[in-house]
Amino acid sequence: MAVPKRRQSVTRRNMRRSHLALTNPGLDSCPKCGESKLPHRACGACGTYKGREVIAIKAEETEE
Repeated sequence: MAVPKRRQSVTRRNMRRSHLALTNPGLDSCPKCGESKLPHRACGACGTYKGREVIAIKAEETEE
């Protein structure tokens, strides 16, 4: 079984991990309501996708 002869340095370890950083998702704006949304997904605010309503969104009720 292969075993490393020497301990890997901190610099080499960190260089290997340099590509593991998290990135923010790319957001688009909804053409109907202008809210930000993930691309290729229905808008959570108005429920539209490609110009047609695919999710029925309930109107918010105001409590008095």
